[in-house]
Amino acid sequence: MAKLYSGAEIVFKCLEDQDVKNIFGYPGGAVLPIYDELKNHKSIKHILVRHEQGAGHAAEGYARSTGKPGVLLVTSGPGATNAVTALTDAYMDSVPIVCISGQVPTHLIGTDAFQECDTTGITRPCTKHNWLVKDIKDLPKIIHKAFEVATTGRPGPVLVDIPKDVQFQKTKYTIFKKQKKLNGKSHNLFRQEDINELIKLMDKASKPIFYTGGGVVNSGPKASELLRELVHTTGFPITSTLQGLGSFPGTDNQFLGMLGMHGSYEANNAMHDCDLLINIGARFDDRITGKIDEFSPNSKKIHIDIDPSSINKIIKVDLPIVGDVEEVVVSTIKTIKKLKPNFAKSNKQKISKWWEKIQKWRSINSFDFVNSAKTIKPQYAVQRLYELTKNKDTYITTEVGQHQMWAAQHYKFDKPNRWMTSGGLGTMGYGLPASVGVQVAHPSKLVIDIAGEASVLMTMQEMSTAVQYSLPIKIFILNNEYMGMVRQWQELLHDKNYSESNIAALPDFVKLAEAYGCLGIRAKTPEELDDKIIEMINTDRPVIFDCLVEKEENCFPMILSGKPHNQMLLGPKDQKQNKITRKRKTLI
Repeated sequence: MAKLYSGAEIVFKCLEDQDVKNIFGYPGGAVLPIYDELKNHKSIKHILVRHEQGAGHAAEGYARSTGKPGVLLVTSGPGATNAVTALTDAYMDSVPIVCISGQVPTHLIGTDAFQECDTTGITRPCTKHNWLVKDIKDLPKIIHKAFEVATTGRPGPVLVDIPKDVQFQKTKYTIFKKQKKLNGKSHNLFRQEDINELIKLMDKASKPIFYTGGGVVNSGPKASELLRELVHTTGFPITSTLQGLGSFPGTDNQFLGMLGMHGSYEANNAMHDCDLLINIGARFDDRITGKIDEFSPNSKKIHIDIDPSSINKIIKVDLPIVGDVEEVVVSTIKTIKKLKPNFAKSNKQKISKWWEKIQKWRSINSFDFVNSAKTIKPQYAVQRLYELTKNKDTYITTEVGQHQMWAAQHYKFDKPNRWMTSGGLGTMGYGLPASVGVQVAHPSKLVIDIAGEASVLMTMQEMSTAVQYSLPIKIFILNNEYMGMVRQWQELLHDKNYSESNIAALPDFVKLAEAYGCLGIRAKTPEELDDKIIEMINTDRPVIFDCLVEKEENCFPMILSGKPHNQMLLGPKDQKQNKITRKRKTLI
């Protein structure tokens, strides 16, 4: 007779079969049978967080930095609802995470029992799929299916809700057979004719540009390598969304920097003036498009994406190509070599004037700023952090706000999976717990959270997690004593009405660090910055770095909401020349 396993045992059998090494969680009544079983599975390390939102973001950081699914374990009711923000964040940014939640016993579902909520109902809009397990026989199949759904096609979060009685019940367990390739052929709906048409359009273009996003990173490291080959083969310029940074080397001359609301002058103008826009794995979201009816008005548009629902969602395109980035780019390179073996050479003259125009835009140096000998400019702080860490294999997370944009502008990424930030949802508090997940995945690497003082306080309790598990994360706070991006919008769009954006009672971050049992460092002047950053880097334990920066520095360039790409504010001087009036008030 086949051995019978309890539901709790099956959870861990499934995790082991899926090669899960780390899970992030917080115990509670409805998951205690699973926690009872934890001690019998030494191959899986559990990281005890301080809040379920922290567990979700840590799982995201783990997933984004490894390409593997992150796993979190939470209890019913508030345990599950606390995880909703992280699930939604992962859903918006296409991050594969598997959330296992406890639920009240099946006979109590619908009775308003203690710590009961409709978890599957609440999470249906913010997961790729979710399941309520009512029959123990279905549990192994559902958990394995959850991993498959999370990691195939366009990645994303899933949730498995397991009632407490199901965790005690027993059934047989069948060993799971892994798929050879996660992104199966069913997602590659493109034809050779599509690739031929793509190359035909590339050959005709005199002002082309590649527009890349997180889909390249999600496709895997091979996709990033192939993208580099394609870009160098064509000689075309390339830009990236916030999530796509690192998929193409930030130090390469063909890279125009990030585009969008706080993107580079050259990237935004090139997107506006191009005659061929090749979107590879990016969404046409509002931070990128600006005014939709004036977005890249004279270009043929190609959209390569594994998710057919993302194509023609906002911007109508001329050539949709549905498929995994790696597969599409492989096919494109092969076809170019076959049909146009001297593509770059023959095309060089055709796009030379385009590159001349780009160089003129580039010469404006739109990320430049007026430095100070007295106060630390936030841009300068990020630049020095980059210079002092660029030769290390560094992983960067961020919170959300001005510091996030300055990090994207001034920290250059040459590899994928090194940049973890909340893009679609814009979740303040993301960076610190995400850095915990990244450090768990890469224990010997340098992991830095570039933070704002307002954002980081939302999940500061996870420093306790870092200390407990000896995770040497570095929290680099650009402290301007404001909700910086809110203050900037209030200055530029709301007649300097700084309503509730000043943080009036900040903690002493150095003392707070000491209270948590880690190192606190503070820098007040530019001249002491380098030495203190080096001290932070060389410290083999968690660090909170309080970098006191210029309080009212604004993040430029900036495209005002509702304006097209070619109308950018480049800085304070430009701001005065293009006076912003109440008429320009609009939804950010």
